[in-house]
Amino acid sequence: MKISRRAFLSSSALAAAPVVVPRNVLGKGFVAPSDTPTLLGVGVGGIGNSHMKEASGVGFKPIALCDLDWNHAEKTFTLFPEARKYKDFREALDKEGDKIDCVYCGTPDHTHAIVTLAALRAGKHTCCVKPLTRTIEEGRAVAKAAREAGVATQITTSPATGETGCRVCELLAAGAIGAVRKVWLWSERPVWPQGAPSLPTWTDPIPDGFDWDAWLGPAPKIPFADKWRDDSPIPRMSPQNWGGAAVFHPFNFRGWTAFGTGALGDMGCHWANIPYRALKLGTPTRVTASTTKFYGDAYPLSSLVTYDFPARGDLPEVRLVWTDGGIRPPMPQGWEGDELPSEGVLYYGDDGIMFNDQILDKERAKKFAEVPRTLPRRGNVMAEWLEACRGGEPAGSNFPDAMPILEFVLLGDLAIRSRKPVEFDPVTCAVANNPEANEFIKANYQNGWTL
Repeated sequence: MKISRRAFLSSSALAAAPVVVPRNVLGKGFVAPSDTPTLLGVGVGGIGNSHMKEASGVGFKPIALCDLDWNHAEKTFTLFPEARKYKDFREALDKEGDKIDCVYCGTPDHTHAIVTLAALRAGKHTCCVKPLTRTIEEGRAVAKAAREAGVATQITTSPATGETGCRVCELLAAGAIGAVRKVWLWSERPVWPQGAPSLPTWTDPIPDGFDWDAWLGPAPKIPFADKWRDDSPIPRMSPQNWGGAAVFHPFNFRGWTAFGTGALGDMGCHWANIPYRALKLGTPTRVTASTTKFYGDAYPLSSLVTYDFPARGDLPEVRLVWTDGGIRPPMPQGWEGDELPSEGVLYYGDDGIMFNDQILDKERAKKFAEVPRTLPRRGNVMAEWLEACRGGEPAGSNFPDAMPILEFVLLGDLAIRSRKPVEFDPVTCAVANNPEANEFIKANYQNGWTL
């Protein structure tokens, strides 16, 4: 009789330690606390490399790795030499289905939904890099599938459950700066070439070992371009450039509207997570954007996006401002130093200003220094996910609960791409005042792919 890995581990754990709760008591999909959850990593050549190391460090066991570019992923393959290697995530799920407990997705934004949906429908605990999806339609489909699967999910946003996130919530709840009516978030992104007037007009040979058609997935088919020409100014246009002269792969997909979500999608999920939690934010009533020149195929070099939120219970209306591309807020009163950091969050209250969790006014800072630390501090992204996989508290950025943050960044992108104000109805999932924006809400899947 063939015994599945899950049944074997469960029976072995019980034999060794009778006090361990068996899997069938924990419920669908959950891993016994004594187990080391097995992991399939999909998209492990970029940020997936550090995430695989982090996952392994907290207690996951990567036993299978999947990437469309084995040369780029070699550094991760070397870390886990016993892990089986794949190029097609569907083949990996099919062949490893009875051996893996969890799936990690670190692919470019435009393929997040197809990977995570496949994992969820296979009943696997699933973690996805931020942003969860490239469109609102995809996000809602993934959140629905997560609820139906009943498994543990997590997005790799900066946790709102760490010291800074919890302290911001505690201080604002204690009235440390009075009622907050404005928040300013900013980022140095983009740190990749952005602002191009069009897609490349040339075609380059596809590197050996890289499957370009599979990389495109549901996106429109376009010719492969490897690197920008020496006479192109594009790589030098962004304030910083971490991605070199690469046009699409690796890393530089982020600046293209067909594949990425721009600076907002990259860092908005991180910086908005704490304000959303602390101020109980939901769907904004209106989103407007002002940008440098925008041609349509690539996100602009810099943007300023304004979100207006209604009153929430005893919390007043609040305006949240996002800036990127080197645009920082005006120097706030009480700031000590020549300039603001390249990234951060400022909270403007009736009685003071706070930078991240630091009150700028020294006297108020002393007055509220002893505000009790009442909120539980949790571990990092992977530690939270591990706890959830083992039947503990849901991860702080699980798919359904993180939807407001996802829609925050995607609504900003709607305002940028449509070039008009956006008044989004979360019930109808439409923008009545700006019909042009509705085309960006849905995923225009091609090449035979569907949700």
